[in-house]
Amino acid sequence: MFIHEDFLLTNNIAKELFHDHAANLPVIDYHCHLSPKDIAEDRQFRDISEAWLEGDHYKWRIMRANGTGEKWCSGDAPGYEKFMKYAETLPLAIGNPIYHWSHLELKRYFGIDEILNPATANKIWERANILISDKSFSIQNLLRMMKVETLCTTDDPVDNLKFHKQIKETGFEINILPTFRPDKAMNITSSPDFIKYMKKLELASETEIKSYDHLLIALAKRIDYFNLNGCRISDHAFTSMPAITFSTGEIRKIFEKVSGGKEVTPIESDKFRIAVMTELGKIYSEKGWTMQIHLGALRNTNSRIMKKLGPDVGADSLGDEPQAQGLSMFLDSLDRENKLTSTILYNLNPSDNEVLASMAGNFQGCMPGKIQYGAAWWFLDNKDGIERHLRTVANFGLLGRFIGMLTDSRSFLSYPRHEYFRRILANLLGNMAEAGEIPSDTGYLSHLIRDISYNNVKNYFNF
Repeated sequence: MFIHEDFLLTNNIAKELFHDHAANLPVIDYHCHLSPKDIAEDRQFRDISEAWLEGDHYKWRIMRANGTGEKWCSGDAPGYEKFMKYAETLPLAIGNPIYHWSHLELKRYFGIDEILNPATANKIWERANILISDKSFSIQNLLRMMKVETLCTTDDPVDNLKFHKQIKETGFEINILPTFRPDKAMNITSSPDFIKYMKKLELASETEIKSYDHLLIALAKRIDYFNLNGCRISDHAFTSMPAITFSTGEIRKIFEKVSGGKEVTPIESDKFRIAVMTELGKIYSEKGWTMQIHLGALRNTNSRIMKKLGPDVGADSLGDEPQAQGLSMFLDSLDRENKLTSTILYNLNPSDNEVLASMAGNFQGCMPGKIQYGAAWWFLDNKDGIERHLRTVANFGLLGRFIGMLTDSRSFLSYPRHEYFRRILANLLGNMAEAGEIPSDTGYLSHLIRDISYNNVKNYFNF
């Protein structure tokens, strides 16, 4: 049996820590891309292919690498055919975390122990689909199955949050909370796209946006609206934060330029993004929100795929731009006004691990673990990446204050990733204890793993 009781646990201390103290803790998923509409409507998947492959660009990437045509990845091929194509690909993904995740998902949701390959695929397809057709496998029940306690979606400022309201009105016991993601309000690289988005923001905020100051008023109104509907977290994506200075007068002129239909320079775009981000950071501080900053993704690199399918379809990769100076300037600009809220920093390029971990230490204070070096993200969400991240947190700060894992996923079958993280964490602690690097005190270590897996994140967000 591949996914056995002690999967990834190689020592006795690790086994005790995981089985006795981490395995059964609830899940708080404070960053994901799941659909609130699907949760509100308690969607029932038609088959395992729809549940597993729809929107999951992690799986699309490895299928493309195997020469699979797009119609079997993101396209409209029949579900059975897509599933068989995935079954052809997975045996070649040895060493990829998707190999672990997929078999964990088969085991935890469907009780299936077989290794997925072309020879077993038909049997697995039939068995999984019998279960999926049952109401107990609706989306809300899938979340219950994985002991999800709180889940934070990712939402645009113009979203009316009607599905979050609908979920709350039904009395669904799992907290489904929105996250404020204002990237489109800050991105002025395309004047037509920005003007079009401003029209949407005007309607949502009931504010005429004729100037930069009006834009800030409109965004503040949407923050109030999100706050009223349970939001306590923002999220922002930067390839890198530019090391740049600006005046408010400059930003007003840049807004006039782009809203007048003129294209802006890269430097003007950078200044505008940092200016808006700085003003938003001040509002987050006043609201007591946490600010997430994701750094280092080089997005939409394949223009052919972007034109055909749009963003977030598996054509992104690691960026290699410098991160330290611009990030330091941004955090300091807020801190010196005492407006730096609790913040989580994520990097995609592993060469930036130590940069972000050391940066977090520069701005701590006022609350435990205020500035977090966030979980191993995206391409780093694998055994090696998680272990390296945890060691970096320990080397540069307080491992005992780390707020643990998230899925960052678009798949409702992704929650065994929290188990995956907890197993890796338990094994790391066990190995360190057996090597004499830390005390072999399972009483103390049991508190540590419970805190990192659950208690810290619950206290950090006050969920």
